[in-house]
Amino acid sequence: MTRLFSKKVVLHFPNNLVDKPIIYKLSKDFSLEFNILKASVTPKKEGVLVLELKGKPKSYEAAISYLKKEGVKTQVLSQDVIRDENKCTHCGLCISICPVSAFEVDPKTGKVLFLKEKCIACGACVKVCPYKAMEIKL
Repeated sequence: MTRLFSKKVVLHFPNNLVDKPIIYKLSKDFSLEFNILKASVTPKKEGVLVLELKGKPKSYEAAISYLKKEGVKTQVLSQDVIRDENKCTHCGLCISICPVSAFEVDPKTGKVLFLKEKCIACGACVKVCPYKAMEIKL
C-alpha cells in the first residue's frame, strides 16, 4: 500500500494562467487533495497560492511536473516556524500579522497559542516579534 503524504507549496501563476482551472486539474487528474492556505489572485495580472497538497508521492511528483510545464513557478515550503516558549511574553503582536490565523488567544489563560498545523512559514511573525520568540528552522 502506498503511503500518503502532504507538502506545503507556493505556486506563482503568470498573468496568462490566472483564469485557467489548474488547481482543479491537480485534484481531478492527479488525485491530490488540496487545502488553500493563502491566496492572492489579481485577474489578468498574477496569482500566488500557498497550498497543502496531500496524496501519493508519484501523483505529487507528476503534478509538480505538470505545473512547471504549464509555466507555474513552484516552491516547496521546507521550513518550519517554531516558538521559543521561554522568550514569548504573549504580547499578541503575532495575532494581527498572521495571514492564516495560526495564533489565537486562549480564553481561559489569556496566553497566545501557536497553532503550528495552520502555519505556512511565511515569516511575518518572526519579523514582528520584539522578543525574538519566533524563529524559522530550515
